[in-house]
Amino acid sequence: MKHTFQILGFLAIAACLPGPLGTLSTPAIAYAQEKPPTLPTPEMQRLAKLYVGTWDYTETYPKSAFAPNGGQNTGVYSSELGPGGNSLINKFHSRGPVGDFEGVLVMTWDTKEKAYKSYTFGNDFPGAVIENGQWEGDSLVYRGDFSEGTMKYALRNTTKLTAPGKLVSQEYSSTNGGAETLLVTVEATKRP
Repeated sequence: MKHTFQILGFLAIAACLPGPLGTLSTPAIAYAQEKPPTLPTPEMQRLAKLYVGTWDYTETYPKSAFAPNGGQNTGVYSSELGPGGNSLINKFHSRGPVGDFEGVLVMTWDTKEKAYKSYTFGNDFPGAVIENGQWEGDSLVYRGDFSEGTMKYALRNTTKLTAPGKLVSQEYSSTNGGAETLLVTVEATKRP
């Protein structure tokens, strides 16, 4: 037991010394001396102003390969800030003639890339669709891509407030480098 205390004492002293053994404590000291960022960040505050709340929405699908007859679905989504205000979690569910869609969308601000990141998880595809976003004027624009077999899809999503408590979001897609087409327009109204 005496040897255990001697070893622990040696390690505690060594951690305070300069040199290779002393570097053991450097990350802890540096972390303790850094001032953590104010949370939520201004970028997340702006995102929260756009999304936080419960929304009723309508999805309008033009005739396309995805929706051969076009159509409208209706649904509800709720958005709330995640832990520490570092993310926004959006849960959605819509139903109608085009299908039954349920999922979770998680958005966050990536300080290294200076861009928003979104991760969409849905009931009709495995994994996640990952997109990068920036404000372009008063619209939040996300871009991403994914592959399915030999098909490569490029996505672009634009979202903006059109009036207090009213959002419009449009999702566009390009297949294998072809022309971009509108997949869906979402019109949402915030509940009081």
